[in-house]
Amino acid sequence: MIKLSYDMKVYRQHLREVLEKTDNVVELGAHVGKSSEIILYKLTTGRLISIDNSPEAIEPMDRLSRYNDNFTFISGDVRLHETLEQVAKSIDRCDVLSIDLGGGYHPDTVFKVFYIWSSTLKPRDVLIRNQGLIDFVNSADYDEEFTSSEGWLESCGNQGIPPQIKEFSLWSDKIE
Repeated sequence: MIKLSYDMKVYRQHLREVLEKTDNVVELGAHVGKSSEIILYKLTTGRLISIDNSPEAIEPMDRLSRYNDNFTFISGDVRLHETLEQVAKSIDRCDVLSIDLGGGYHPDTVFKVFYIWSSTLKPRDVLIRNQGLIDFVNSADYDEEFTSSEGWLESCGNQGIPPQIKEFSLWSDKIE
């Protein structure tokens, strides 16, 4: 299942609703860890890996790391193949992928990050906070129906990165 939201309260409520105590969660855009705290509170035997590249994240995330054995923080750019590869090698499964890259209006980077990470990790659920994606979906008129019951786009199968996305030097064709 894929859930979109923009309001932070709605996003965090979605987290509370989908999380199970044994989930392995990957959080992209952790910032100072307020949503990370919610995730960690829900997990008893699960694990959280949070990634953020902002300098403001380091101190609060280090603090969370000291008090939670099931928590790993990576100071890194979620657009880089090396970051995804590091996470993919460190977990056996991803149950929930949580994406909050500022929640702002521009959906292009958020969608590309979603596509690459979810195609690789194949999560059960994905939560995305981004106003632009919601505006796009709510404004679109379409006659075809594609649905995914998983947290990744099943209609794309295992195609890897489409050629249209490869124009970004940050993306890698190493991912399948």
